[in-house]
Amino acid sequence: MFCALFAPIEVRFELELELELDSGCEEMHEQMSGYKRMRREHQAHLVKLEEKCKVDMEAHKTALDKEYDTLLHNFTRELERLENKHQQDVERRLKQTSAAEKKLHKEITLKQECDRKAYDLNRKKEYKANKERWKRELSMDDTTPKRQRDLTLQSQKDNLKQHEAQEEQRMLQAQKQYIELEMRKFKRKRMIMQHEHEDVQLRDELGKKEQQLQQAHAMLVKHHEKTQELEYRQQKSVHQLREEQINKQHDTELHNQKDYMERIKKELVRKHAVELRQQPKSLKQKELLIRKQFRETCKTQTKQYKRYKAQVLQTTPKEQQKEVIKQLKEEKHRKLTLLGEQYEQSISDMFQSQSYKLDESQVIECQRTHEQLEYELEMLTAYQNKNKKQAQEQRDRERRELENRVSVRRGLLENKMDAELQQFNQERAERLRMKHDKHTKELEAFDNESISLGFSTLSLIEVSREAYPDEEGSLSGSMISLAHSNSSTSFPAGSL
Repeated sequence: MFCALFAPIEVRFELELELELDSGCEEMHEQMSGYKRMRREHQAHLVKLEEKCKVDMEAHKTALDKEYDTLLHNFTRELERLENKHQQDVERRLKQTSAAEKKLHKEITLKQECDRKAYDLNRKKEYKANKERWKRELSMDDTTPKRQRDLTLQSQKDNLKQHEAQEEQRMLQAQKQYIELEMRKFKRKRMIMQHEHEDVQLRDELGKKEQQLQQAHAMLVKHHEKTQELEYRQQKSVHQLREEQINKQHDTELHNQKDYMERIKKELVRKHAVELRQQPKSLKQKELLIRKQFRETCKTQTKQYKRYKAQVLQTTPKEQQKEVIKQLKEEKHRKLTLLGEQYEQSISDMFQSQSYKLDESQVIECQRTHEQLEYELEMLTAYQNKNKKQAQEQRDRERRELENRVSVRRGLLENKMDAELQQFNQERAERLRMKHDKHTKELEAFDNESISLGFSTLSLIEVSREAYPDEEGSLSGSMISLAHSNSSTSFPAGSL
């Protein structure tokens, strides 16, 4: 280093140029290492973001599945509670129907017993009155013997008792038929009410299932929209990170390229400065070389002159030799002078030509270097634009692919919901049909049984004279009116 400080100016410039070239190589190597390090960092950040998106999506799907499973579990519990409620309602109505049937049977029986007691009391009064009337009529007939009157009275008594026994048997048969008919009417009405109640329960169940199906579909649509929103948000974050990384990389490349261009221009300026400083030394060496050639030529000419002089003097008389020698010396001096002038002109021409060539070559080199650097910058810019365009096309393609996936998934979801709704409607229609067929068969079987027992369908569907319990099965307000009993008019007028 100390030696370099005291070295000639030309040597110092050469050393500075070599040091700058070495530092340029090191800087280029550092830039390449920086590019590799940047790409590794970008790739690591991108992988980290993609892993985070994947974890978030898995957690999102798990939460949605849990929410949907909870909804289905709640649906199952609601249906179980509704089924238990319906079962308890059926059992309660069966108990109420059984109690109402017993109550109706008991009240009709009590009413008929009252009718029979009233009939017995009326019969005894009528019997006593007829007996007294018959005695008065027979006592007024003095022509008929007493024995004959007694036989007549006894015969009338026997006829009256026989008629009363027949009427009593007819009343009992009528009461039996009446109570059986009323009980069949009550059972038929209760069966119809039970069928209506079962229809209401079935519609409640189907309505609950339809409501649950609508809620499940609404949740699926909501989950689809949430998933779609998360997918778009994650893709946007990934695309934004990629775009930021590309912009950062391009800015770094442009900055390094501009630094490289500035460094090349500075190195070229320094190189030209060194060439200009080294030019006098180079010209001096060439001048010395030309002068050396001139001296060697002069020596050669001198040797040739001596040989030529010796040859001429051998053939020239002595009195003429002095004059010849003088002429030869003049000729030699003239030729050497001419030769020196030629070499001096060559040196002058060399100086002028070398200076012109040096200036022209430096200008050309500057121009070529500038064109090369501009070409490299344009190539870098074109490459970056192409890279940006490809990245934008890739992002657009990924967006379209995601939109297509979301659209296909929405279409599949809508098809699934339509299929489930159609299947539910078919099942609902089938269950309603089966329930209607079951009720129709039960009612037909009951009517056929009634017909086999001797009751007509018309008599079963006519309005009953009895006050049945209300539809809720309440027995507290069910009063059986005796004024509407058929048993009170079971006997023809004047039969007693």
